[in-house]
Amino acid sequence: MRVHRSGTTLAGAALAALTLLIPLAASAGAAQDPGARQAPPRGSASMGMGVLAHDGQGGAPGSVSAQAVQTEGVDVSSHQGNVAWSTLWNSGVKWAYVKATEGTYYKNTYFNQQYTGSYNVGMIRGTYHFATPDTTTGTAQADYFVNNGGGWSKDGRTLPGVLDIEWNPYGATCYGKTQAGMVTWIRDFVNRYKARTGRDAVIYTATSWWTQCTGNSSAFATTNPLWIARYAASVGELPAGWQYYTMWQYTSSGPTVGDHNHFNGDLSRVQALANG
Repeated sequence: MRVHRSGTTLAGAALAALTLLIPLAASAGAAQDPGARQAPPRGSASMGMGVLAHDGQGGAPGSVSAQAVQTEGVDVSSHQGNVAWSTLWNSGVKWAYVKATEGTYYKNTYFNQQYTGSYNVGMIRGTYHFATPDTTTGTAQADYFVNNGGGWSKDGRTLPGVLDIEWNPYGATCYGKTQAGMVTWIRDFVNRYKARTGRDAVIYTATSWWTQCTGNSSAFATTNPLWIARYAASVGELPAGWQYYTMWQYTSSGPTVGDHNHFNGDLSRVQALANG
């Protein structure tokens, strides 16, 4: 007698097809999940790109007391392209920092327009390096920075280089380093930078990142000027050891160029930092 199994066969086929569809649906759901973010391409990091996501924004950014004398500045990277420096100068911006390098693999493609253009309108300018402590040593990155735009000269118009050390946009927040390991990496960078240029590098960071990733180290407070990131009505708590900030990045949504900063003092203080 012939046994008919067509119903069983069809059911089995349907189950197999469903099994194949489940991972596809899960994959599609993950792709549409707004919380699932992919890392940006290497080289695209810029100063303060993690501040809003991690520290948020509070109050009216950048307001200071009437007694405090502050000098306005901006920081730029390849994201800004060709910058309208005359517009910025006429709005009261007197100093600027330009991204020069990242890791040991990236140089700002708009560096010449930004670095030379800011100088040509009369600004005091300098350059910064976006650190990636998970890729190469602090010493290697300091050398790469100095060799590709991070040098310094005592011409009264060139500010010391900046180590931009903040949230990792490409992976683990602290770049896979222990707090002690991060302090060692930073020390290697600033020591090498000073050996190459004669200047103490400025350290740009946010208090929350610094606390998490260095254990709130005070090891650099007596030597390296502080550039603090906080988008709020006041600068808030500073990292351990620093009694005052030299610069304060207070917003990423300013006019003409988004990233605006206060220098803690009048223009003569900016010139003093440039002259060492």
